[in-house]
Amino acid sequence: MKSNTASHSSSTTEHDSKEPDLTPVQRFGEAIADRVERWMPSPFLFAILLTYVAAIAAFISEGVSVPEIARSWYGGFWSLLQFAMQMVIILVTGCVVAYHPRVRAGILRLVRLPKNGRQAVVLVGLGSMLTGWVSWGLGLIFGAILAREMGKLAAKNGMAVHYPLLAVAGYMGMSLTWGWGLSSSAGLLQATDGNVFMEQGIVDRVIPATEWVFHPYSLILTVLALIFASIMLYLLSPPEANCRGIARYVDLKEEVVRKSNPVNLPTNPTLADRIDNSRLLGGLIAFTGVCLFIEAFLTQGLGALNLNVFNFGFLMIGLMLYSSPSRYLNEFQDAVKGSAGVILLFPFYAGIIGIMTGTGLVDTMTESLLSIATKESFAVTAWITGGILNVFVPSAGGEWAIIGGPMMLAGAELGIPHGQTIAAYAVGDAHTNLLNPFWAIPLLAITELRARDMFGYAITMMLLLVPFVAIVLYLLPY
Repeated sequence: MKSNTASHSSSTTEHDSKEPDLTPVQRFGEAIADRVERWMPSPFLFAILLTYVAAIAAFISEGVSVPEIARSWYGGFWSLLQFAMQMVIILVTGCVVAYHPRVRAGILRLVRLPKNGRQAVVLVGLGSMLTGWVSWGLGLIFGAILAREMGKLAAKNGMAVHYPLLAVAGYMGMSLTWGWGLSSSAGLLQATDGNVFMEQGIVDRVIPATEWVFHPYSLILTVLALIFASIMLYLLSPPEANCRGIARYVDLKEEVVRKSNPVNLPTNPTLADRIDNSRLLGGLIAFTGVCLFIEAFLTQGLGALNLNVFNFGFLMIGLMLYSSPSRYLNEFQDAVKGSAGVILLFPFYAGIIGIMTGTGLVDTMTESLLSIATKESFAVTAWITGGILNVFVPSAGGEWAIIGGPMMLAGAELGIPHGQTIAAYAVGDAHTNLLNPFWAIPLLAITELRARDMFGYAITMMLLLVPFVAIVLYLLPY
């Protein structure tokens, strides 16, 4: 009898400790996440390691000497200063707009909609991808805030949700839809009159937004991506027993998420204080700027959209939301902190560009990939080329400056429209952001996660997207 009792007790314990049944997608995600959590370096170290990889590849492939590689690295170090500033403005203005009280209130209403953890992950993913289509900076910050607020509410209500996967969902706009959206770096550059490829004679005209964002090809790609990515996020969500909530990573008792704070006037404000905080002066110039932004589209149509116009519009919209010049400045100062890692890493990735261009490595790589392309497979080849290069140079504008010319020339020879080339390249650039943590730095700061905490699931999403992107790009006509 004693033996039977012991046996029953052992059976019960074994049953209680049994791991929950996982679907193949869940097992795949957890296996990768477990390994990445142990081995993933920090974003800065990742950039340093990639520098060595590029240097070794150049040494082996191109046969250049170590001093030549070092000089190429130094020569490229400051080559992206103008573009880096433009990218930081997109990121910071997106952050400022996302933190406005009205926008934040909308976020708090959204996080109340899901009834379970899977729905929560899908909602965050959709929110990030849709806002990312409007602006990659806005999508990145909006997705990060949405992930954090969703995690907090789930902890408060006792809803099981996997916080690292929430963060990946908040990163999906930057990793899938933004390249087909309004802030596409390649598209905006080609929409700018007198761009580098026009000066080089590679293209003889501006390529308007109607050919790369508002074209049915890009719009259909975006809709299909929203559906597929949402399904994958839903299937990837772990069972409740395996979910790790926000409390495992964030001390909710010491809330550190920045909130938009009004500027308080001194008890006896001076004239200078009143001017600094004048909603009239700030609002008037913001209204003028927004009117000019709208006028550009009324007079030039959708072709008016380019990088500078986009940044100008978001700067003015942000100022209109806050009105007070002092308050807007304070918001900018806080938002810039989240871009500190991006500012630090840009020169190092520019150095990698220097190695790849100065030694001829990028030409060898691009020519090898494009040489195997046919008219039917060109879009897939452009996607793969953009994806590989993005691992080493996670700046779409920087990449496009390197391979955009050869890619458009190769596409033109095969009869591929420039808009299709831009769209195919853009998803490659976005897709491997799920491997390279460069653009996740602001999201990591907001969610208080380490890169290794979330990038196991990010890499899993990247791999799950491969067959989808390949099939759609191969079959969808322009």
